[in-house]
This record gives sequence, C-alpha cells and structure tokens, in this order.
Amino acid sequence: MGMTADTMGTRANALGEAIVKRSESDFVVALAGNPNVGKSTVFNALTGLRQHTGNWPGKTVGSAQGYCEHGGHGFVIVDLPGTYSLCAHSQEEEITRDFILSGEADVTVIVCDATCLERNLNLALQTRAVTEHAVLCVNLMDEAQKKQIQIDIAGLSKHLGMPVVGASARSGRGLSELMDAVQRTACLPHVQAAQPLCDDPVQRTEEIFQEAERICGVCVTHGNPAADARRFRADRLLTGRLTGIPVMLLLLSLVFFITLAGANYPSALLSKWLFALQDQLSLLFQRLGAPSWLHDALVLGMYRVLAWVVSVMLPPMAIFFPLFTLLEDFGYLPRVAFNLDHSFKRCHACGKQALTMWVVDSGMRNRMKNAAQWAE
Repeated sequence: MGMTADTMGTRANALGEAIVKRSESDFVVALAGNPNVGKSTVFNALTGLRQHTGNWPGKTVGSAQGYCEHGGHGFVIVDLPGTYSLCAHSQEEEITRDFILSGEADVTVIVCDATCLERNLNLALQTRAVTEHAVLCVNLMDEAQKKQIQIDIAGLSKHLGMPVVGASARSGRGLSELMDAVQRTACLPHVQAAQPLCDDPVQRTEEIFQEAERICGVCVTHGNPAADARRFRADRLLTGRLTGIPVMLLLLSLVFFITLAGANYPSALLSKWLFALQDQLSLLFQRLGAPSWLHDALVLGMYRVLAWVVSVMLPPMAIFFPLFTLLEDFGYLPRVAFNLDHSFKRCHACGKQALTMWVVDSGMRNRMKNAAQWAE
C-alpha cells in the first residue's frame, strides 16, 4: 500500500517535539528541500534566526522552529532536514517524510536550486502527489542569472499545478511574494491528494525523473550551452563507471595526505608551546605552596588533557574541514555519494553515509599517527 497522509494519519509529531503556536489561528509551514539549496537561509531570512546547518548525516538530523508574521497572519516555520526524496533511506529523510505525511503542516514549501532545477524537482513532484497545500520556492535566482539560466516561473507553476515563486534568500528578494503564496495556499480548504507514493519505488522514481526532465525542457533555458557541455563532461568523468571511483580515491587520498602531512608541524608547535606553559604553571604552584594533590588535579590532570586534545585535534580539523568544504562547494560530495550508493545499499545504508565515515576515519588516522609519534 502506498504512503499518503491518510494512511500515515495525524499521529504524534514526527519530529518528536511540539509545534509552538502563539495563537490557535497560526499556520504551520514546513520548509523542505534538497541539501545545499539555501533552505535554512530562507528559514533564517523569514524568522530572523541564525540556524546552523549541516549537509551530511549525523550533523543536523533535528529541526528548527521559528515564527514570522505576514498579512495579518502568524506562521510557525519548521526547518526540516534536507532530503532528496520522500522514499526515505536515512534518518533525516524519514523525519522529513513523516512530518510532511503526518498532516501537521498547513503548507509545505519545497525549496529548489535554480541552477540545477531538474534534480530538485524530484522532491517537489513527490510532495505534490501527497498534498495539494504545497508551494515551490525556486531559490538562488541570482546565481542562475550569473550562469545565464532563464526559468519561466509562470510556466513552471502551470506544469506543476502549484504556486511557484522565484527568490534569492541571501538578498531577501522574493520572500514577500513567497509568503503571499503561502498565505493564499494556507487559506485554501485542506484536501489531501490521493495519489500513493512509493507503491513501486523504482518505477515511480523513473516516472518522476522523466516528468522533471520534460518540465525543465519546457521551462528552463540555458544561455550558455558551452558551460553545460563542460558540466556534462565533468559529470561523465566524476561519476562514470570506469573513472568515477579512481578519481574519487585520488581526490580523497590527496585530502587525507594534505591533512596528515600538514597537521604535523602545527601540532608539534602547539604541543611544544602548551607543555612549556605547563612547566610554568607547575613552578607557579610551587611558589604559591599549593598542595601536591591540587597541582596534580589541575595541572597534570585537567590542563595536560586539554593540551593533548588541542594539539592533536585542532590542526587536522583546521585543515580537513576547509578542504571538505571546498569539495562540497564545488558540488563533488553529492557525486561521491552517488558513486558509493550502490555499494552502501548492500549494507542496508545509503551513499551519503560514506561522507560521515570519511570524516571519522580521517580523525582516527591522525590521532593514531600523532599518538605513535609521541609514544616514540
């Protein structure tokens, strides 16, 4: 049996926390979208909050709530974890799916990236299948303009059968129009679509991708075909059957090498400086006539442990995470998840969990290497 809001029912909050309304007339708005589409930027712009976001499993699996007023109505905005599909394969996708299907939200806003709309429409089409109270926010319109990508917003709304608003959340453009569309949608009679979701996940996913491709072919115009050709060639290299895995191993090995080799010198400097300060603290305690148990507890216990942790962990983190951020900004991490998804599914996991594994593995390798050097 397919998943719909009727089959899921209005059970307890899927987020495990209460929706806090300031009045009974407030509307609940769910913000959903793929990772890296500016969803939480929209949330922060609407609510005035500063929500820290993460784009890999284990970083931010919960949600955030905020409040805003528009047109004389109050709106409780719920920032859901990023997901690619309502056919969940990970914990954060389950949270988003369950909340949308539970009927808790009066309106679901799907935030999309204007620079790669075809990939993002998968979630929008699935959401439209289970609820008619949906609004599409095409974010990053300024980036699309820089890349000479033109999007027919009115045509997109006609083909999707839902309100569509173009926005640039970082500059605040389009957010007022977005809330206008949300308010109009929230005031409509609440009718759930009866179309089932994930009866046959493989067939349904293929149909959705075909529909997304058809809609984008009509509504999206690329003004720079040469740039698209370069992007497609890069995709063939980075995700190809013969080249995808070797290129991935080469890049990740380079990141790990730079992290491990580059962390040795600053780690040695930090440890030398911090343990020199430990000697000075010991002399200070002796001059003050402090008892030995107090010196051992504060200097040899608390301070020495803190010095070891800082000298071992800070340098590799200061190198590894900026490098990983560069890979994420260039759009390579989703391609890594794609390359490894088939292998991870054999372990009943998904490709995105490979990113968490590499972060943990890098930290463990560096700690073991430094421990071995200091033991010598």
